Amino acid sequence: MKAAPAFTVDGEPLAFVPGQTLAAALVASGRVAWRTTRVGQRPRGVFCGIGVCYDCLVTVDGRGGQRACLVRARPGMAVTTGEDDDG
Repeated sequence: MKAAPAFTVDGEPLAFVPGQTLAAALVASGRVAWRTTRVGQRPRGVFCGIGVCYDCLVTVDGRGGQRACLVRARPGMAVTTGEDDDG
């Protein structure tokens, strides 16, 4: 049986299904929030799921401000969350 592809999230491996977005893989793993707002520290994750809002921002391979609902997961990606991912 072939191992599922994986990327890392905050240094931990996360398996995904080919074709999944980062947000879909995070939610499938049980993680529904991965950053907080600057004011009030309110949790944020996927809200619209189609790239209109900016609630699901992550840093991908050192590039901040990436919408997790639009970025397709690829093996070996390094994703960080919970930072000031606003750009």
